[in-house]
Amino acid sequence: MGVTKQDNASHAVVIGSGIGGLAAAVRLGARGYQVTVLDRLDQPGGRAYVHDIDGFRFDAGPTIITAPFLLEELWSLCGRSFHDEIDLREMAPYYRIRFDDGDVFDYSGDAEAVKKQIARISPRDVDGYDRYLKASEKMYRVGFEKLGDRPFDSIWDMVPYLPEIAALRGDRSVHSMVSAYIKHPKIQMALSFHPLLIGGNPFSVTSIYTLISYLERTWGVHSAIGGTGAIVAGMVNLVQQQGGVIRQNCDVESLLLDRGRVSGVRLKSGEVVDAKVVVSNADSAWTYRHLIPEGHPARWTDKRIHRAKFSNGLFVWYFGTDCQFPDVPHHAILLGPRYRALLEDIFKRKVLADDFSLYLHRPTATDPALAPEGCDTFYALVPVPHLDADVDWSDYAETFRERVQDYLEQAMLPGLGDHLRVSKVATPLDFRNRLKSVKGAGFSFEPVLTQSAWFRPHNRVAEVPGLYLVGAGTHPGAGIPGVLTSAKVLDTVVPDASTTR
Repeated sequence: MGVTKQDNASHAVVIGSGIGGLAAAVRLGARGYQVTVLDRLDQPGGRAYVHDIDGFRFDAGPTIITAPFLLEELWSLCGRSFHDEIDLREMAPYYRIRFDDGDVFDYSGDAEAVKKQIARISPRDVDGYDRYLKASEKMYRVGFEKLGDRPFDSIWDMVPYLPEIAALRGDRSVHSMVSAYIKHPKIQMALSFHPLLIGGNPFSVTSIYTLISYLERTWGVHSAIGGTGAIVAGMVNLVQQQGGVIRQNCDVESLLLDRGRVSGVRLKSGEVVDAKVVVSNADSAWTYRHLIPEGHPARWTDKRIHRAKFSNGLFVWYFGTDCQFPDVPHHAILLGPRYRALLEDIFKRKVLADDFSLYLHRPTATDPALAPEGCDTFYALVPVPHLDADVDWSDYAETFRERVQDYLEQAMLPGLGDHLRVSKVATPLDFRNRLKSVKGAGFSFEPVLTQSAWFRPHNRVAEVPGLYLVGAGTHPGAGIPGVLTSAKVLDTVVPDASTTR
């Protein structure tokens, strides 16, 4: 057992080196903090971990880059240029959506091209699409620009915005809002699936998240050469340039408190690391359950966490092929025969259905260097129930992988089984055991209206002075823009380094 004391009284510890944690470290470093990032894994990234297998490189999780200005801000804080260091490519199309009948819809930022496809399927919905985009922009102006990086310590912080939220019908679901403008089921699906990328059911998540449509159309959907891992590596470099330290294989066991205020953390090794400020990028429910000392007052009690609604789980199959599939785009959404009923199974009934929908990622469409020459890198991500479902993933994972393989062979990757070179799967068990995500949820709490803004775990944990939260489980929520913005909130709620001395 040892004690790591810091000469600088304004020392900050960040628990977890996910994108939110690294962004927090950069922002704290820019404000004069001496930062130490502690992570239990063997490399940084968290959900954005990178798997290297026999020459194939797989981003473990987030692959869709929107709102690049949030990344540009981090590089600017360090006096550097994001675009000088990261090669960001806009996708064309953003997503190829394949319906169960084989029909294909290419969704992009080219409104006229999108409207031509809408006209092919449902001419009466073309005007509705224009009106929907205007409504999406209004949601963006309120939900992203006004609410996104604002802390909600008190219910009264929300009151000034309630009239606007009510006027925009934030009580409706995403699908309900889309359906107010679009009548054809296929177009409704194409414009409402986005909440699934942040762990939400389009039929229950607040319509505020329709802001994603405007966000994508305005700033594009991008991928980085080298994968999302290249962005993580760049952020690590920013932290180190500031003098910050990133320590891997360091499992934080608990917070340490002095007269109720944070004084540091204890690692499972017994080492104590002193700190005036602790930012947890660990799962927020896990933070409340396991890191805050037992018996200390907590707004999110174990009982409250148990009653909360969590996001779906994820089954992810990473695979490499010894040939290329040039007709498959970078991002594809393959929709199964059911939409609403499947989502009911996943989010409400907590049963693993016989059918499924999935997201297929082929990064070698943009960056061939992510696989050996002449090969392709993929992952297939399937929304599934979290661990409240009666599924033994330790036994069923390979059977489910075979089901996914059969489906992909029929729908988009003919002969896949004959060309597999590498294969790896992740299930909700991995999210629970490896990433310490409660219930194995892929995105922490589901972003329904009653679990958003003030109703979500706060960025500043008032009952534990000196403790702050970033990441998917706090405000504003999951997704790369969400976790980057959660770190931006720290600029408002964390005192300047000089005041902690």
